Amino acid sequence: MAAPQHDSIPVWTWLLPALAALLVLLKLVGVAPQDWISVQILAGVLLGGSVFAAVHHAEILALKLGEPFGSILLAIAVTVIEVGLIIAIFLSGSSGSETVARDTVFSAVMIVLNGIVGLCLVLGAGRHLVQVFQLQGAAAALNVLGPLAILTMVLPNFTFTVQGPYYSTFQLEFVAVCSLVLYGLFVFVQTVRHRDYFLDALPDAAADEIPAAKPPGKVTAVSAVFLPLALAAVVFLAKLLSHPVEEAVNALGLPRTVVGVVIAIIVMLPEGLASVRAAVANRLQNALNLALGSSIASIGLTIPTLAAVSLIWDRELVLGLSEGNMVLLLLSLFMSAQTLSTGRTTVLQGGVHLVIFAVFLMIAASP
Repeated sequence: MAAPQHDSIPVWTWLLPALAALLVLLKLVGVAPQDWISVQILAGVLLGGSVFAAVHHAEILALKLGEPFGSILLAIAVTVIEVGLIIAIFLSGSSGSETVARDTVFSAVMIVLNGIVGLCLVLGAGRHLVQVFQLQGAAAALNVLGPLAILTMVLPNFTFTVQGPYYSTFQLEFVAVCSLVLYGLFVFVQTVRHRDYFLDALPDAAADEIPAAKPPGKVTAVSAVFLPLALAAVVFLAKLLSHPVEEAVNALGLPRTVVGVVIAIIVMLPEGLASVRAAVANRLQNALNLALGSSIASIGLTIPTLAAVSLIWDRELVLGLSEGNMVLLLLSLFMSAQTLSTGRTTVLQGGVHLVIFAVFLMIAASP
């Protein structure tokens, strides 16, 4: 099968982010009030378009940079969206804003480990029966993700200096530094010391498509400009829609934690779409790089940033999960370790992860 060509720039990939940026500008100057239904509908459409545009431009840059640098680029870009949205809500002082960081980061981890990975394995196995990946790369990612998740979202419930689910100031600073160290160590291993662990196990025989040629400089330059524009548009449009989402959640009688789930789904859409496309094309290693890398970045970069914001603005940051969510997190980490322990996956593992994801959504809506 011929590889997709990237020697031209589809009009929609720059037009939709540009229109989204224009809508944000009109909203800021008061020409397009966000309480208008028409504005909210248009914002939702342009939000989805900007997500697809971001995926396209990220794939262009990933082809130019090569793996695993492309995956790291998209993970960091997605984390920027996540941090921007969380900070905007965290500093708003609205009801439940002190838990938005925990809810969003936890939701992002559950979406990645169960929703995205499960969908990748099911769709990939549906087309290729059995898929292979580099066991060392997946193990390295889980070795970092597990401690990050436990240190930031479980341990705060069991410390004594400050009654959980909080850390004391010193504890928060220490854990934030540890998170940055773990993320930096992972990136070093992924890009320098053991880069071969994160490349396709069988790059020629395993992939369905002929490897695409690197895009020309002009196309790459355009993507380098429009990727941050598309991501910024997603942030601002999601912020514009955050109040209607909160109203809808309250009207439906759903818990406040559902807002964090919605934010995480929006944030993870570019990463999820890119991962699923890679898995269907039988590039499971690339799909896992994207998915697991985004989870590690979501904790390793978001929590230190939010810790700094909470200390500077003197706001409490709730990190500890509820008992039920701790069980789901530990179950997800355990099943991920089992799933990625052989270097081969089938539809069975994917189905298990999707069931856990369904339970997570059920508990979020009805704790």
